[in-house]
Amino acid sequence: MSATSLTALARTSDPQTVLRRFLALDAVVTGANGLAYLAVSGPLGRLLGVESSLLLALGAFLTVYAGAVALLASRARPADLPVRAVIEANLAWTVLSLVALTLWLSPTTAGAVWTVLQALTVAGFAGLQYAALRIRQGSSD
Repeated sequence: MSATSLTALARTSDPQTVLRRFLALDAVVTGANGLAYLAVSGPLGRLLGVESSLLLALGAFLTVYAGAVALLASRARPADLPVRAVIEANLAWTVLSLVALTLWLSPTTAGAVWTVLQALTVAGFAGLQYAALRIRQGSSD
């Protein structure tokens, strides 16, 4: 993705703000997902064909993770290493979601679709964050 496209998507040309906005968006979406898993794990579990205990554990993890990403996004200049850790965690989540779908889970059709869609969303966040980090690093040269 070009710098122009990325800054248009983030609605700013400031490389710091681009990165921070994509981190913040990740935190909001991940936090909402985690809270939903915590609040309605039973009905969601039945809809998705996944044990509610798994959704509760994932919800707790995602809520804490979202808080950490939000904290990183709140920094005036998020450090490269934690940003890279978020990108790598997002990529790991994507791969593990698809592996779990293939090898371990037996979800409903809705659950299979949800798993693929959330994996693609998380991969998209990783891609946006990586591109934003590269743009920021290029602007500081």
